[in-house]
Amino acid sequence: MDKTDSAEVRDEADFLGTVPIPAAAYWGVHTSRAIENFPISGHPIAAMPYLVRALALVKKASALTNLQFGVLERRVAEAIVAGCDRVIAGEHLEQFVVDVIQGGAGTSTNMNANEVIANLALESLGLPRGRYDVVHPNDHVNASQSTNDVYPTALRLAAWMGIEHLSVALGELRLAFDAKAREFAGLLKIGRTQLQDAVPMTLEQEFHAYAVTIGEDERRLREARDLIAEVNLGATAIGTGINAPAGYAEAVVPRLAEVSGIPVVLAENLVEATQDTGCFVHLSGVLKRVACKLSKICNDLRLLSSGPQVGFGDIRLPARQAGSSIMPGKVNPVIPEVMNQVAFEVIGNDTTITMASEAGQLQLNAFEPIIAWSLHKSFAHLVAACTTLRTNCVVGIEANRELLARRVAESVTLVTALNPLIGYEKAAEIAKAALARGCTIAEAAEAVGALSPEETQRLLVPETLTRPVRLGVPQV
Repeated sequence: MDKTDSAEVRDEADFLGTVPIPAAAYWGVHTSRAIENFPISGHPIAAMPYLVRALALVKKASALTNLQFGVLERRVAEAIVAGCDRVIAGEHLEQFVVDVIQGGAGTSTNMNANEVIANLALESLGLPRGRYDVVHPNDHVNASQSTNDVYPTALRLAAWMGIEHLSVALGELRLAFDAKAREFAGLLKIGRTQLQDAVPMTLEQEFHAYAVTIGEDERRLREARDLIAEVNLGATAIGTGINAPAGYAEAVVPRLAEVSGIPVVLAENLVEATQDTGCFVHLSGVLKRVACKLSKICNDLRLLSSGPQVGFGDIRLPARQAGSSIMPGKVNPVIPEVMNQVAFEVIGNDTTITMASEAGQLQLNAFEPIIAWSLHKSFAHLVAACTTLRTNCVVGIEANRELLARRVAESVTLVTALNPLIGYEKAAEIAKAALARGCTIAEAAEAVGALSPEETQRLLVPETLTRPVRLGVPQV
């Protein structure tokens, strides 16, 4: 290595030996070894900005609590807090370079954070990177902590942020469906069960149901958030609190709630909490529920818009792009299709999280990194898919009003609605005549002498066809 090269690196050592580190890097020797050991996904932990921010929040709360207990001197603690604040603000995200999939239960991620924050702290003190005799990644930034309480706590904070983001996206999608339902108020159509004609309903009812089911999942997410808020910070290695001062756990968690704005609480039993990943399984199950229901809605949108000539054709989706390289003029339901694919991924992520949780052993689960990555993908992709479904599809959906009106007029399913009003025998007679003559229900009713045109017109209205019969309705 020539003099030019040596000026571009600094040497850092651990108990395994000395490693040259790029001089401009805020990370150090432990991160360097992780880069070499885990060339797995090609995605650095910077791809999970919520987790990086959460790590900095944990380190900030820990530094302030360590200052309170006299573990850190004020100058060092304040420098660490200053470094954390820069990361919390989104600075130096590119310095979090360890692969998201890694061995070691998240130790490499924790050390990446420790090293970056230590060198940012040194920078705030006017000292060069690597002066760990002043601010050390382990002795100072990681004081009173272990990966085993830092990483799961940060993951819970990141999950809370993900829930908040997804809840907003779901809420906006729900409002879009609700607005579309109001636009379709009173527009009759034929409802279907098992892909067969069933009974009349309104397009408003169909779209309002989508809004309601999304609202249910918003509530399920808020419920899952309560479990996420329980953290084990202060547990250190296995939950006994070794190497942390007495009372540290009880002090650091309220401090974390203060600096993060997230109402975290200390777990009742830290040994249990350090090994337990059940809250992530539960949360992933809720995300799978969200994915399944959104995918079902998109299945409906694809089917209801099928055609344009020989499909269902109840609605028209916005034309977003050419649908074929060979069939001119073909337009496909590409936005619902992308939501379907995101749903498939979320379901697969749930399986990964389930297996990772089950594979925990004794006092620690070593597989939280893949849980973190799987949750991140589920959150990020669901948010993006909800947004594109709303903006590029739902708001532009149109009803095929003429076709719906014609189908309602011709459908023998109308007699089901007339049955409690005119009796089963008359209704059956009308249905038989309509099918035999190929005419409308109104024409068939008149032809068999069951109802006059005026009586049919009075009965075949949305209030009669799409709601329970009110007691006291006179029989014809």
